[in-house]
Amino acid sequence: MKTLTKDVQSAITPTMALELLKEGNKRFIHNLKENRDLLQQARETSASQHPIAIILSCIDSRTSAELIFDQGLGDVFSVRVAGNIMNADILGSMEYGCKISGAKMIVVLGHSKCGAIKGACDHVEMGNLTALLSKILPAVYNEKSETKNRSSSNPEFVDKVASINIKRSLHAIMERSPILKEMIDAGEIGIIGGFHDITTGVVTFYGDTLIINNPK
Repeated sequence: MKTLTKDVQSAITPTMALELLKEGNKRFIHNLKENRDLLQQARETSASQHPIAIILSCIDSRTSAELIFDQGLGDVFSVRVAGNIMNADILGSMEYGCKISGAKMIVVLGHSKCGAIKGACDHVEMGNLTALLSKILPAVYNEKSETKNRSSSNPEFVDKVASINIKRSLHAIMERSPILKEMIDAGEIGIIGGFHDITTGVVTFYGDTLIINNPK
């Protein structure tokens, strides 16, 4: 697998970037890996980097974006925070990744059995975690279909809240970053949400969240 160069990155459209991630996830779930020399990639990217995507995912140890999308060094920006929540620092990182470094696709990736989501469902309060979980609470309140057991002991409720949380983060990107919104509107980058099943490894992309305008 060749290391991404500026010329290769420039030729990749948002649609192509998404397809590369989908193909990588298929390889992952079938335990098939691209043949990469990671040390060589480290040397080749030492002067510059040209990733195809920036992926916001959870810190969960089972959800490494590079692994579940079978990507190598220099292929993706990986932003990780509990519950894949949105804040100013993450938005700034995304603006850098797309506007300065040329990434073509933004992915907000949640996952099943998420500990942060469970904590928000149970209204956990603990140190600095309290402020983080407060960013997830609106998703808990927005989930209306589960009326009896609205706690972490209900896996269906947890995953439904996770799905809403993904879409809220997507909305926050569009609403709070004029730079990224302008790039999306111009077709320079795309954006989509996805859900990673940690048992099967499968990433399901939410087609209703995909925005790719006038792909070049």
